[in-house]
Amino acid sequence: MKLKDTEILIVDDDESHRQMLKAVLSEEGCRIREASDGKEAVALSEKNNFALILMDIRMTEMSGVDALKIIKAKRPELPILLMTAYGTVKSAVEALKLGAIDYLTKPLDIQELKLAVRNAVRDVRKEEITDKDFSEIIGRSKGIKEILETVLRIAPTDATVLIYGESGTGKELIANAIHQKSKRHDKSFIKVNCAALTETLLESELFGHEKGAFTGAISKREGRFELADNGTIFLDEIGDMSPATQAKVLRVLQEKEFERVGGAKTLKVDVRVIAATNKELDKEVKAGRFRDDLYYRLNVVTIQMPSLRERREDIIPLANHFLRYYKEKNNKPIKGLHPEALSLLQNYNWPGNIRELENAIERAVIMSRGEYILPSDLPIAIQSAFSSDAPCASIRDVEKNLITKTLNETKANRTKAAQLLGITRRTLLNKIKEYKIK
Repeated sequence: MKLKDTEILIVDDDESHRQMLKAVLSEEGCRIREASDGKEAVALSEKNNFALILMDIRMTEMSGVDALKIIKAKRPELPILLMTAYGTVKSAVEALKLGAIDYLTKPLDIQELKLAVRNAVRDVRKEEITDKDFSEIIGRSKGIKEILETVLRIAPTDATVLIYGESGTGKELIANAIHQKSKRHDKSFIKVNCAALTETLLESELFGHEKGAFTGAISKREGRFELADNGTIFLDEIGDMSPATQAKVLRVLQEKEFERVGGAKTLKVDVRVIAATNKELDKEVKAGRFRDDLYYRLNVVTIQMPSLRERREDIIPLANHFLRYYKEKNNKPIKGLHPEALSLLQNYNWPGNIRELENAIERAVIMSRGEYILPSDLPIAIQSAFSSDAPCASIRDVEKNLITKTLNETKANRTKAAQLLGITRRTLLNKIKEYKIK
C-alpha cells in the first residue's frame, strides 16, 4: 500500500524521536503533523481528518492511553498506533482493548514501523466501502469488494438488476443495498418470495385484488407493486414464477401498468425492479419454463453472488459477527471461538452458505457452556465432516494453515490477525510459537 499523501499525526513528547519518525515517514510520501502531548493530539484530531495517529504512551501532559480514550469516543473510526517502551507494554495491551490497532516497542525497528503504518492505512482504505457504505454486509474478499463497487455504480440509476446465487448467499442484502444507495432510498422497499406462494396467491400478492374477485376476497387489497410505487420491489426466486404471472410482470416492466385481480381499472406505477434467482435463467428459457422477453428485460445488469466456499476469507469475520449478535441476544458470556472450532468452520464446505453459518453459530452459542465455542458445540454435520475417519488433514495442520493464511492476509499484523481469528493476541503469539510459524 503506497503512503503518498497520507496525513499522519505523530504524538511524542521527545522532540528528537518525533523528528526521526517524521523523517522516516516523509520519505514514504506521508504528510506529517506533530503534537508534543496527548492534549494537543486530542485538539488536532477534532480539527483534521488524519489517516492515522502514531502516538507514544508515556507523555508528561496527558498519556497516550488517556488521549486514546478521548479520541476514540469522538472518532471511533480513526486508527491509532501506539509506541511503548518495554516497561509500559502492559499499558499498551490495555490500550488495545480500548481500540488501538496495534503497538510498537521502542526502540522502533524502522521496517516494522513502515509495515505497521502501511497495514493501518491499507485496512482503513479497504474498509471504506464496506464499513461506511454497507454496514450490514460483512466481507473482505475480492468477490464481495467487486460486487459492492458494482452496487455503488448502478444504485443511482433505475436499471433493472438480476442477482444470481445459491440459496443463503445474501442476495436480499445486496438488493437492499442497491435500494438504500438509490435515489428511491426514502421510499418503500417491498420484498416478495415468488417461490413461497401458489400461482393464484402470488398474482394477488403482486397486483392486489378487488372485492369478490375470488372466494375469500372479502375486501379490496392493494398489491405489492402498488405499495412499491416510487420505490423498489425485490422479486426473490423469480425463476419459480408461473408463465402467466411472468407475462403480467413483463407488462409492468414495459408499460408500467397493470390491473388488480378481478378489476378493470388500469393502474400506473413507477417501480424499480430487482430480481433474484438460484436458477440459471438462460437454461430455463431454452427449456421453455421462463419467458425469453422477460429474461431480457430483467437481464440489464447482473450480479453473481459467490458461494461461501468461494469466499473462505469471509468465513471467520462472518462467524465473529454472528457470534457477537447471538451471545448478546442469549446473554452468554462467550469470549470467542476456540482455534479448533475456527479451523472446522474455515474448512467446512457450507452447502447452505451464509444462512447455514449463521444457524451453526446460533446453535453453538446456545450449546456452549464455557468462555469459548468448542468444536463439540458446532452442529454434527460440521463435526462429522472432520472426523478421525475423514480423509483430511489433522486439526493441528488445519489450524496452522489457517493462522499462516491469516498472517499473510494481514501482512503479519498480529493484532489484526488475532481479531480476524477471534482470539487474543497472546493466544495467537503462543500458537505462532507452538507451530513454529515464521
